[in-house]
Amino acid sequence: MVLNKALLLLLLLCIGLPSTGQTTDTARHTDTARAAINPVSVADTLHRDTVAAPRRGYTISGKIADMNTSEGLPFAIVFFPHANMGTTADMDGRFSFAVDSLPEDSVKIQAMGYKPVSMALKKDVFEYNLAIELERASNTLNEVVIKADGEDPGVILMRKIIAHKPQNDPDRLDNYSYEAYNRLEADLQRLSRAQFQKAPLLRSYSFIFDNLDTVSEAQPYLPLYLTETLSDFYFSRKPKKQREFIKASIVKGVNNENIVKYLGTLYQNINIYKNYIPVFDKKFVSPISNDAIFYYRFKIKDTQTVYNHRVILVHFWPKRAGESCFEGDFYVVDTSYAIQRISMDISKLANINWVDKISLYQEYAPADSTWFCIKDKFIANFTIYDSKKLPGFIGRKTTTYHQIKVNDTSVTKVLVNPEWKEEIIKSDSARLMTDEWWLHNRPDSLSKNEKAIYKMVDTINSMPITTIYKNTINFLASGVRDIGWLQLGPYYYLYSINPVEGNRFRLSLGTSRKLKDAHFDAFIAYGDRDRRFKYGASGMWILNRSPRMTIYAYYAHDVNQSTNYYGQVGSDNIFSTLFRKSGVPWKLAFSDDERVQFYKEYYNGFSHRLILQHRVYTPYRPLPSAAIFRDVDGKPSGSVISSEAGIEFRYAYKEKYLEGQYRRLRLANKWPIFNLEVMKGFKGVLNSGYEYTKLRFSISESINIPPLGHLYYYLFAGRYYGNLPYPLLEIHPGNEYYYYNKNSFQMMNNYEFLSDKYCGFNIEHNIGGGIFNRIPVIKKLKFRQFWTAKGVVGSLSWKNQKLNLDNSGEYLFRTLRGDPYLELGTGVSNIFHIFRIDFVWRVTPKPISEEAKSKYFGIFGSANFEF
Repeated sequence: MVLNKALLLLLLLCIGLPSTGQTTDTARHTDTARAAINPVSVADTLHRDTVAAPRRGYTISGKIADMNTSEGLPFAIVFFPHANMGTTADMDGRFSFAVDSLPEDSVKIQAMGYKPVSMALKKDVFEYNLAIELERASNTLNEVVIKADGEDPGVILMRKIIAHKPQNDPDRLDNYSYEAYNRLEADLQRLSRAQFQKAPLLRSYSFIFDNLDTVSEAQPYLPLYLTETLSDFYFSRKPKKQREFIKASIVKGVNNENIVKYLGTLYQNINIYKNYIPVFDKKFVSPISNDAIFYYRFKIKDTQTVYNHRVILVHFWPKRAGESCFEGDFYVVDTSYAIQRISMDISKLANINWVDKISLYQEYAPADSTWFCIKDKFIANFTIYDSKKLPGFIGRKTTTYHQIKVNDTSVTKVLVNPEWKEEIIKSDSARLMTDEWWLHNRPDSLSKNEKAIYKMVDTINSMPITTIYKNTINFLASGVRDIGWLQLGPYYYLYSINPVEGNRFRLSLGTSRKLKDAHFDAFIAYGDRDRRFKYGASGMWILNRSPRMTIYAYYAHDVNQSTNYYGQVGSDNIFSTLFRKSGVPWKLAFSDDERVQFYKEYYNGFSHRLILQHRVYTPYRPLPSAAIFRDVDGKPSGSVISSEAGIEFRYAYKEKYLEGQYRRLRLANKWPIFNLEVMKGFKGVLNSGYEYTKLRFSISESINIPPLGHLYYYLFAGRYYGNLPYPLLEIHPGNEYYYYNKNSFQMMNNYEFLSDKYCGFNIEHNIGGGIFNRIPVIKKLKFRQFWTAKGVVGSLSWKNQKLNLDNSGEYLFRTLRGDPYLELGTGVSNIFHIFRIDFVWRVTPKPISEEAKSKYFGIFGSANFEF
């Protein structure tokens, strides 16, 4: 996943509040009775009422919660360690009890699976309202007790839970609906008052210490992003349909109207009954997966009564460190074996980047004949290289479910209504709801601290210094800067160098985002060697945003590499010369390109693009021209002139996008993507010298295959009809840089092979930690394994061979007839969480051209942001 995509998804999926300072009790604990539990560490906020005059009796109350999720811990114990008195918290972690006198100077708090903590009490303080956050204990459980018949009781219970999954999975219901209230927040954390006061970039924000009275001095946070969304969701199993209506939404900190439809529940649901649970771009084994007993250890801890049902508390943790597993506990109903509540963290040794901790929490309640989720949370703490000292991000998503209907005919009526075609429908008034409306319609009221955060986000976003920071970050990431109605950049096009132009200087200008539904840009460039100006312009008009319909026009009078594929490191940027292979001749051409495209998509994932294109192509040496090219009259020419029209069909089932003002970012799609392109060249139109037909077809898909990682494949084929010079044939994509290009053949050079009939494949299998997880020291580095395979089989007709391969030795083109191209690779990724090294071997055919220098092996580098 590229850097900007991962960061954007990060903001969408998580939100959170940091924990406060913590103290821990080091007293030894046992694992047998509820009065002596396997407890946890703590962060506490203490509110006490001190009374001047003596009074009879003491009242001790409060709430015990998980430090990371802030969810109440049911049935936690509050007691005096040496006196026979105390109480048990309720389902929400709340407790209250009174004593005539304090038998001890501290009270102890314990919860199953958490570190214990002791809180000091004073005799002159008569009322305590404790807010206690406990830290989950590391796995220090006793050895599992095996029954005489050899069967672990935890495994026996798990077999029953797995056997009853088909009856308890909510997706097995005929239909259901609910109202969902979704709240997300993203904050900058681990910033002390001293840091705010000393760091010039943060000094303007030091006022947050005066506004968040529930955050300790050691753990302040700077809110960056906050949303609330209220929606109605509908689902049916047969036929499988789902639809969500966004009724209201508040977005603080992000000025993107289109982001609202991804803030509901459709793209943020986690179903623990599935075998694998997606966390960012990785899949983790569910603790109740069909294969859970092969990945987890289980221990039965306790029994309780919830909703008049007996539930069993089970603790679980990974069998092997480093695997994609969770650790935590759940309550399971002892009659239906349905999950009632689950709280789990990703194992600290799991191979996942940029994340210090991830916690998931879900709570279920009886609904009709099933147990339905009524609340879930997703909390993530992001860090830089696992540093506890550097600032990081914390994110939290909290969703509550209301007005639940199961197997109801009203659900079907909504889903079959032909009035709605999209899966997500955003009300035009969703962003217009007033604070008064939210006050009466918000299912969960805001706390005092949450109200303060709303005000703080507004204040921060209105500060001029915030605008400066946002513009600077955007400029560094995108390369462009808006100034009024103009857009400057990208800056990385300012300078480049190549043997034709020498030092090339380029100025790029465009229209800014003030122009809502259209964008125009232009450039002018000059080379000090050829002393020639180059220029170009393009424009895009967005006729409709949903479903998308656009018109795009482009013209360029410029030098380019003239290859017909994507993903190449172009020559027109300041970085290209740094990564170019030594000893490989440049192959450039001067071209005049004119192009017009009309794009239209439909709700079902189908889209088409109409294309009109005219091109004048004049190559520089060493590429041949005079012996091959012909003009409209059939006479030798130094240029190829082509005029063509075509259509491209694309089908991507249920593909979703994050929409910017002009561009869109594709979200990961679990379905195959099909492309078909048909182009027709017309001789005599605008002096075109050739008539031809081109057909191209491809299928691509990214498949999660846990626990074996992730597999990507791309299959392609093409057929060209006509007697054509090499610029109009398929020039198989080579890579002349040391930067790895996923879409090209690394050990092939540009223009090395030509085809008019071909088919091929591109496969990449990311295994994950693989063998690195088995090496004690290396596994801490979180390296990842992968392998690649790329190949193409092609041929060139006799007429096209005669025209292109017999060119008096000016340049040696080759055909793949009878000798397919194949390269294999492997390597190491996730080096320092970013870098990747590929080792690639060319298997066939043997490189024979002078520029290939008989190289069969190459090493390539790249950078990639992934979790």
